[in-house]
Amino acid sequence: MTEPILSASGRRFAIATPHAEATRAGLAAFDAGGNAIDAALAAATTLAVVYPHLCGVGGDLFALVQHPSGDVLAINSGGPSPASIDPDAVRARHGDTMPDRGPLTVTVPGAVAGWRAVHDRGAMLPWATAFERAISWARDGTSVTPSLAEELANEPEVLAADPGLRPIFVPDGTPLRAGASLVQPALASTLRTLAEDGPGAFYGGDVGRRYASGLAAVGVPIEPSDLDAIEAEIVPPLVGRYRDLDVRTSPPTSQGFVLLEILAALERLGLDPDPLGPDAGALGLLFRAASLDRDLHLAEPRAMRVHPHALLDDGHIAALTDLVRTGRPVLVDGATRSPGGTIGLTTADDQGFAVALIQSLGGSLGSGILEPDTGIVAQSRGSSFSLDPSHPNVLAPGKRPAHTLMPVMAHRGGRLAAISATMGLFGHPQINAMSLIRAFDLGMTPADSVSAPRWLAGGMDRVGPDPFIQAEASTAAVWPAFRAAGFRVDEVPSVSDRVGHAQLLLVEPDGSFTAAADPRSDGGAAAR
Repeated sequence: MTEPILSASGRRFAIATPHAEATRAGLAAFDAGGNAIDAALAAATTLAVVYPHLCGVGGDLFALVQHPSGDVLAINSGGPSPASIDPDAVRARHGDTMPDRGPLTVTVPGAVAGWRAVHDRGAMLPWATAFERAISWARDGTSVTPSLAEELANEPEVLAADPGLRPIFVPDGTPLRAGASLVQPALASTLRTLAEDGPGAFYGGDVGRRYASGLAAVGVPIEPSDLDAIEAEIVPPLVGRYRDLDVRTSPPTSQGFVLLEILAALERLGLDPDPLGPDAGALGLLFRAASLDRDLHLAEPRAMRVHPHALLDDGHIAALTDLVRTGRPVLVDGATRSPGGTIGLTTADDQGFAVALIQSLGGSLGSGILEPDTGIVAQSRGSSFSLDPSHPNVLAPGKRPAHTLMPVMAHRGGRLAAISATMGLFGHPQINAMSLIRAFDLGMTPADSVSAPRWLAGGMDRVGPDPFIQAEASTAAVWPAFRAAGFRVDEVPSVSDRVGHAQLLLVEPDGSFTAAADPRSDGGAAAR
């Protein structure tokens, strides 16, 4: 939903999240005297409870944080593979492709380290305050959302196979339905310990040791020493130019450079940027070509053979535009499909703090493993690795996988103009591009931008050999353009989270805010 949820505070601020309770948690932080950082953290911890299929303590986090000085830093808190993982053994068991779920997809979680790094960028409230509502919802129960209920109904085999998931999500032998109460007592205890003792309780402490021990019992090769080594990476963001905007996003291991490629090539091509306009077919070709760059090159920075700056230079952008001008989709080998397990949120305030934050379990329900002693769902981010020894993103011990998470901020003349945060696996760059195009090229409000009919070249998957567009039924007017460009069209229902969801916040020249949550989520937005 996109209706504003009002706050008693007289300050100017905005927040948009994919769950109404997370938005309310952020508002409570503002009303308690906190800033946009405090609001983002309260929302993020709440989402770890009310959206347990999409994010949590066992996942990763990427964020952009703006300080009132105007300084923007990227927080990349994605964990590596376990130090003891054996790539040859994985190949012997699974062949040429990483599994979507299971013990071998679990990587070391970076979310808690990410929360701490965000907090340290200027939070006003104590660390423990960010956990108050999350602990309450986990202890006393939260209402199951339609999206969670649908995911549970679609995954009976995953739920049945894991002794940690079953008692939480299938307490009476039937997956919880929308509106039912979801109670997570072990997670409540874990969150309370993190609130009281800080991230050290997880990284090097008792919670982390119990988590690793429980995972070892089901074949996950994570050791307590893997958790001891985690620290969020804080680096300058990547910056690209689109018209009069400076667009910032996370550098690798994030796929953020794909968005900057799309925007630079779009401007060079001179296309009508409207995703539902006459050049929709060419936009599909551009989205596919840029996505191919990601699948060929993205990896942990030290393993990349092509620097992201080389992928953004004029020569490479010119090559991308030539691919689009040929009018034929790029053909490649191989594809990966996985349901999305991610949330995005945006916050800003009148002091100049702003946050774009993404946290994720990889696929929905992560690895399909819930460690019962801590209540933590383990992520499946390791499924993003390649098993091809020649690929820069090949699985290796202690290596971070290529990542889909990519928070976005746009500035005009040095002033914050927009914050965008999305869910959508490999579709993040396309969803962000559509939000920015609709807001700045087409003059749409945030609510209209995020709710407008959406399509994705290749859906939320990696690029595969079959060129297709996954399109909501409401985009039917441009399907002939897609087919003329060589794409097959796969229809999904209108307002479907199968094309991801977005949260968008705009800052007007007078400093006022507008914000919206995607109706494809269960979210809410507030702006004053």
